Formats: sequence, C-alpha cells, structure tokens
Amino acid sequence: MSAFMSAFASLVGALADLLQPLFQHTSTAAAIVLFTALVRLAVHPLSRAAARGQKARTKLQPQIAELRRKHSKNPDRMQKALMELHAKEKVSPLSGCLPSLLQMPAFFLLYHLFSSQSIGGDPNALLGHELFGAPLGERWHDALADGGLFGEQGLVYLALFVVVVAVATFNYGRTKRQMAANPMTPATGPDGQPVPGMGAMTKVMPLMSFLTLFSVAFVPLAAALYIVTSTTWTAVERAYLYRESPAAEAAVAPAV
Repeated sequence: MSAFMSAFASLVGALADLLQPLFQHTSTAAAIVLFTALVRLAVHPLSRAAARGQKARTKLQPQIAELRRKHSKNPDRMQKALMELHAKEKVSPLSGCLPSLLQMPAFFLLYHLFSSQSIGGDPNALLGHELFGAPLGERWHDALADGGLFGEQGLVYLALFVVVVAVATFNYGRTKRQMAANPMTPATGPDGQPVPGMGAMTKVMPLMSFLTLFSVAFVPLAAALYIVTSTTWTAVERAYLYRESPAAEAAVAPAV
C-alpha cells in the first residue's frame, strides 16, 4: 500500500511540476483539479451509457406501471415480469451507479494522501503545499482557528462553499422542475405495495446536492477540491446528456 501511495504522490507531484509555470504556488491545487478532470473524463463513456440506460428505463415506465397493475396481487410474478422486461429491452436498473462507484477509489486515494503525515516512510511534502495560503492537508476548522471565517484561509473555503451552493441550487431547480413535470412510477416492494419512505425520499432528493457542503467542510482541502470539481463537472455533464430527456434526469439521484 505504501508503494502504491508513493506512486500516487509522485503522479500528483509530476502534474504539479507540469503546471508550475502557469500556476506557480498553486500548482499542486491545479494538479488536483486536473487529476479530477482526468478521472471524470475517463468515466465519461460510462456516464453516457448510464444516460442512455436511464432514458431507456424512462420509456419503459408505462409498461412497468401496467405490469405492476396486472400483477399487483402476485408480487413474485410481478418481480419476475419486471426482470424479464428489463432483460428483453437490455436495460440494467443499476447502470446509473457505475460512474459514481468508479470515482470513489480516486477520491479515497486523494483523501488518504493528504491525510497522511508520511508516505513510504518519508515525510509527506505535499501537506505543505497551499491554495492561496490554505494548506491542502488541513480542514475548515483549521482555517477557522487561523484567522477566522474571513481570514486568508477562511476565504478560500468560503469561495468553495459559494461554488457548491451555486451548483446545488442549479441542480435543485432542474430536479424540482423535472420531477414535477415528469412524475415517475412509484417503486413497490415484494408485496406490490409502495415502498415505505419513498415519498419522503422523493421530496428530499432535490436537496441532496446541498449535502456536499458538509463534505467540503470536513475533509482535507485537497479532497474538497476534488469534490467541488467533480460536483461541478456532474452538473454540466448532466445538463448536456439529459438535455433532450428531462424525465430521465429526474430519475437520477444527485451524485458527485
């Protein structure tokens, strides 16, 4: 594991060296943003496939509703019929989860890298790198302790919070409009009845993007940069991929 982390630290360092002529003292932060963009670019084909799959699942909604009505008194037959329908149409109910799942290792690598005091037995030099005076290995509470909310470091976090709120508000507005205009068929359990709590979850789902604020506040600044960059990428990507099918996007929970 230490050898792997050393290799990852070297990759981040190499990207920072590459960007140093343009970004000077913020080159490591720029390298993290570039690394995030490369990860998102790598999983973009899966995001496109997930969008196609979600659009296909949306088109199946009338058939799904009919199967649930037809087999409402026979939950086993209903589940079998739904599985057969998805298999016939070559639609996977879980395809939308793949892009988010494949990004998680990259995030945890970055989190671990900027949370470790040493890498491969040597002091972690990356912890000393900064973004406009805010160390990439420290958290928001460290910034508050060193200058307060409007100190040099605090302002860096305030800027990130502003970006998160702007993106979350954008996602909130789109999701609310799309869910109102294109209500989805309620999910049912094995007994054919609506799953308890799904109504409340539907109401809460548009607000989930705002939870990113808590993540940014409690992870190292380097990981926060990853989250903010990835969240912004997601908002732009979905606006493009689902531009012709708002009903499909309404069925996708917000993700980083």
